[in-house]
Amino acid sequence: MSETIKVGMADLNICREPDCLTTIGLGSCVGIALYDSVTKITGLAHIMLPSSKEIKNNSNIAKFADTGIVETVRLMEEAGAKRSRLTAKIAGGACMFAFAMKNNDALNVGEKNVRAVKKVLEELKIPILADDTGLNYGRTVIIDSNTGIFTIKSVGKPEKQL
Repeated sequence: MSETIKVGMADLNICREPDCLTTIGLGSCVGIALYDSVTKITGLAHIMLPSSKEIKNNSNIAKFADTGIVETVRLMEEAGAKRSRLTAKIAGGACMFAFAMKNNDALNVGEKNVRAVKKVLEELKIPILADDTGLNYGRTVIIDSNTGIFTIKSVGKPEKQL
């Protein structure tokens, strides 16, 4: 019997088969699903901001791309995953406010989050197999540890499986 484990905003968790991980409310936030296809160890981070270095109160490492992804990888390796086998799928990073889309990079946190996530994954040498990022709508995601399928649900949009 599988369990669906909820990952909150500015949170992260890992699981192994047969369980799934899910997070809701990915607006400008980015969900990073990490997967080891051999051990079926799976991780999901719901990051809110690109860098812990730009914020004074940064004790929640799951909140930031630079620390949340690294911590998720650490927990997965501790559970038996191998970094060399990890792959990533990402979703979110939307621009949720129309006025922010018009030449105002400072307000487009979603785009900054996506850039930061891609940079951290590149530094960790974890390939991104698929992404569903940007645009102007929120997402809910589920990563299945049996298959590595990343399901994305959005109001008024067809369900996607990456």
